[in-house]
Amino acid sequence: MQNISSRALGGGVMALVAVMADAPAFADVVSPTVVATPATTDASAAQRMTAKDQAPPSAAAPIADGYPTEALGEGVTAGGYNQSRWAEDWTRYRHPKKRDDFLDRLKFIPFDADGDIYLTLSGELRLRVNQTTNPNLRETEAQRQDINRIVGGADLHLGKHVRVFGELAHGGLGGVNLGTPAATLKNDLVVQQSFVDVTGTVADVDVGVRYGRQTFADGPNLMVVPRDNNTIFFVYNGVRAWARSNKVRADIFDYYTTRLGVQGTGDDISDKGRRFSGVSTGIVLPKDWFGGSKIYVDPFVWRLRNDAAVWGRTTAREVRNFYGLHVWGDAGPVNLDWTVNYQGGDYNGRPIEAWLLLMAQTYRLGKDRAAPRIGVHVDYASGGGSYDGGKLRTSLAPFGNNIYYSYQLFATPTNLIAVAPNYTFTALGKLRISAEYQFSWRDTVRDAVYRANGSAFAGTQNVTSRKIADTARLQVVYPITPRLSITGRYEHLSAGPALTRAGYASSDFLAGWISFRF
Repeated sequence: MQNISSRALGGGVMALVAVMADAPAFADVVSPTVVATPATTDASAAQRMTAKDQAPPSAAAPIADGYPTEALGEGVTAGGYNQSRWAEDWTRYRHPKKRDDFLDRLKFIPFDADGDIYLTLSGELRLRVNQTTNPNLRETEAQRQDINRIVGGADLHLGKHVRVFGELAHGGLGGVNLGTPAATLKNDLVVQQSFVDVTGTVADVDVGVRYGRQTFADGPNLMVVPRDNNTIFFVYNGVRAWARSNKVRADIFDYYTTRLGVQGTGDDISDKGRRFSGVSTGIVLPKDWFGGSKIYVDPFVWRLRNDAAVWGRTTAREVRNFYGLHVWGDAGPVNLDWTVNYQGGDYNGRPIEAWLLLMAQTYRLGKDRAAPRIGVHVDYASGGGSYDGGKLRTSLAPFGNNIYYSYQLFATPTNLIAVAPNYTFTALGKLRISAEYQFSWRDTVRDAVYRANGSAFAGTQNVTSRKIADTARLQVVYPITPRLSITGRYEHLSAGPALTRAGYASSDFLAGWISFRF
């Protein structure tokens, strides 16, 4: 794996062993400094990867001199593996001599002599343990989560232009002090993805359309990702279409989110109360700019309708529009990931006027791609209006990486100012270590402190202190093979007066997991 930017840092003996385990994987890519590595993605992974880290071996159906595959808005690919398994390309195994074992054979199963009709099978097993003290930031018994994820997928290519993809997932959960588990964490069986897409080439432009249940990651990582930290991915139902030349692309989508049940595959339905649609575009800047670079500029315009949005003491219909610009990539030793986003719209008859500014950058301390990196991310998320009426100034990252600011899910880019210096280096050949210290404040004391799920910490809107917390975190990732990896994470959240004066406490988080995928 190559550069990893600052966007990505994400009982007893069992907990300790677990801490040494879970494959990096591509994580939803982020969380200040801790990294997400190749071979097993965990959305909770903490570190954002650079364009080169994300580059897949090739797109599913690329055209000659097509748009760079790492910038197609299909998530991170590293070591051949992607969080969205349909984004992987295993056609190299068309040649038997390139297959090393039985699992390689499962990546390309031909049904005709030319190999134009073929099946790719995929699977994942992740065993994970989380230990959280003072869950919900209340002084109480620690929570231990023993989690397993089992996923199986099939990608059937019916010639060069049609493909059908399906994926089943299981989420198991045990432990101590679990409360009521979310359906994204404990679920016997889910049709996680199921879609058909049709692709082709028109006048040297790669075009396509995809319909069905699918992951979506075409935008800034802090705003839209499948949330691999969950056991079951966050997926959408609807249509996505695209047109891509070698320097410019545009993707149009219209989705409903998925409401998960826990009784099997028949109760996972489209949530008609939340509709997400828009356009994500991309432009490749000339490589000779900035003394040699690989930079992408991605403007986007989105719309989110939520019929049951909660702000303050009100639950009402919200229509929020996102107008943004995402600039990211490498310029020599510098990796950057910047987003500027203005949000407008209407909430229960009140105008929305909010801003989200996300600035992450690292500097490579050496010429080698594995050289240490020092970086900082500085983020601003506006707040205000939830409790006092008037304009609603609370910013929102609709479906972003929910562990970027807190592994315990105690923070989100709403009414937040965060500054986090970080350092990433490699030891013992492949051991990737990332450390970060994050300072967090509120944008305004007239609004609450918010959790990753968007809900407010009750009572914090009545506290006049601005300081939310200081957060120290460490992640260690060891990729044993491209298929197998181990991850350990630790975080200490030292609650500031904005939390403690409302009755909340500090918390420690320890996690480990092992991931295997083929």
